Amino acid sequence: MLAPLPPNKFSRRKILVAMAGVAGMASTGFAAESLDTEAMRAEYRKWLESLPSAPKPALADHGLVATELGRWHILEANQGVCVDAEHFYGIGNHALVKHRKDTGERVAHWFGPNDGAIIHINSGWVDGDNLVLSHSNFSQLPMASSLEIYDKQTLQPVSSYSFGIRLGSLTWAVRHNGYWWATFANYNDSGTTPGFDQRWTFFAQFDDNWQQLQSWLFPPQVIGTWHESSCSGGDWGNDGLLYVTGHDEPLLHVLRLPKQGVTLEYVTTIKVPFEGQSWAWDRSAGRDIYGISRARQEVIAARIPSLPAGL
Repeated sequence: MLAPLPPNKFSRRKILVAMAGVAGMASTGFAAESLDTEAMRAEYRKWLESLPSAPKPALADHGLVATELGRWHILEANQGVCVDAEHFYGIGNHALVKHRKDTGERVAHWFGPNDGAIIHINSGWVDGDNLVLSHSNFSQLPMASSLEIYDKQTLQPVSSYSFGIRLGSLTWAVRHNGYWWATFANYNDSGTTPGFDQRWTFFAQFDDNWQQLQSWLFPPQVIGTWHESSCSGGDWGNDGLLYVTGHDEPLLHVLRLPKQGVTLEYVTTIKVPFEGQSWAWDRSAGRDIYGISRARQEVIAARIPSLPAGL
């Protein structure tokens, strides 16, 4: 038989008083802990505020202005231009025209049909005997791009490489230091995947098999000059820096690869006599450059000044 339970030595009042005491001790401990946590957070915020701030993004003005060398009325060159030692090549959506640099005489052309496979050639780059043309289906969706290779003597197509569907339209591609470098543009208006805008434009490094190795964003002060468009042209300079243009402003921005992070480093901006679009260095003439004025239907040559020491 089980032994009877001992009589209850604790009254209800005693139990309630004891529980209240424990609760008070606990709440006091929590309050103290909360005060300590808030003090530590305040100390951390104060430390953060004591750190130096990075400069606010802004365009630099070092007084750099390109010198115009010449211009030619070229009806078809409404997207860009590329150049070699003797000729420049005007680029349209589905048009190529070849002109002598010394006289402006047209010596060859290629015109693709409306509604054909070639929809929107954005830029060109001279690669030996060929022209490497950056092409996209802008402003169709989904966004898709390709490289179109043309013989620079005859302006006839030679080969093609399709990137297929990508986040962004290929606007320009060049080769430098054993790699391919290219920009895939996104826009604030038509022709961009819904939910994305020009901030998603990126610059990327590729190997010879067009496998992407690295990519970077563009600085906010450069994006701020693009209006509703994006980065339309670019190439490496003979000083090892990256030069890029938007779509509408007569500005050539100078950038470099960053030592840290994911955004290209802004260096300075040069005023040029053409409004964005794609352009090309004349590698036979130092820092001469060829661009276009879409509004005036002109190809324009200019000389880019060297940058001040220390930039």
